[in-house]
Amino acid sequence: MTPQPLSRREALKRVIGVSVALSALDLSSFGAVQVQGIGTDPNLHKKEIPWPRVLTPDEKRIVIALGDIIIPADEFGPAASGVGVPDFIDEWVSAPYEIQQKDQQVIRAGLAWLDGEAKKRFGKGYADCVPTDQTGLLDDIVKEGSDAHKSAFTFYKNFRDKATGGYYSTPEGWKAIGYVGNTPMLEFPGPPPEVLKHLGLE
Repeated sequence: MTPQPLSRREALKRVIGVSVALSALDLSSFGAVQVQGIGTDPNLHKKEIPWPRVLTPDEKRIVIALGDIIIPADEFGPAASGVGVPDFIDEWVSAPYEIQQKDQQVIRAGLAWLDGEAKKRFGKGYADCVPTDQTGLLDDIVKEGSDAHKSAFTFYKNFRDKATGGYYSTPEGWKAIGYVGNTPMLEFPGPPPEVLKHLGLE
């Protein structure tokens, strides 16, 4: 599947939205705050974002493969790469704020480990492995009680949270979970009977 590109401004809007939703950043960081070596936060009405994206093409290929393993295309919606999640993650780890910079270290180190482990096991990089090998490697990372891959598991959880945050901040993600947002209704039916019964109000 060809990844869906995401503009810098759209990716940054998602980064800000997910940051606020996860309470990952102090809201004051989204005002005109001076950031060391960067200047003020970007003006989303302008085309330029004052920092480059940092992921290399090889890292981006791993991000695409891993994201699509975590959120594959199914009857509920497209795969992660189909809604710009790889660009979202690239934007996240590229931002100059403290939380994102810490995540950059964890994610880039994890991508390198994942690729190296795939080469040791399968003789090729993670992005070039068949899906069963990709999934099998992740299964080993998340095995409950395993001490062998604690750092890899920390990376996986971090990456999974960013991928799902990026995915479910899109219209496609909202649709996948049945979120309709501020949709006008002709009438409000009220809570269903089973809820009223549970609350003792029936």
